[in-house]
Amino acid sequence: MPKYLLQVNYVGEGIRGLLKEGGTSRKAAAEAAVKSVGGRIEAMYYAFGDADCYVIAEVPDHPTAAALSMTLNASGRVSIKTTVLLTPEDMDAAAKLSPSYRAPGQ
Repeated sequence: MPKYLLQVNYVGEGIRGLLKEGGTSRKAAAEAAVKSVGGRIEAMYYAFGDADCYVIAEVPDHPTAAALSMTLNASGRVSIKTTVLLTPEDMDAAAKLSPSYRAPGQ
């Protein structure tokens, strides 16, 4: 299953909900959401910096990841940036490909 990095920021009422419910409650809610689409959370960490929370999740495919991201973003209580994660084997396979490309101005 493909893996994704979710960079989560709590917004408005989402921050108040985190303060009220705590981190473990939000982790349980995140696990339930990901499980509902056939996936699983590999790791979840709260952090200081650009994102409030980082999640590594496996979900069946890109459309499923997009649906999960859109649903969570539509709540208005979190803002999520989703990044596809590639394995070293994926990079090996990519390195063997030879796309045809003409750079601008060439």
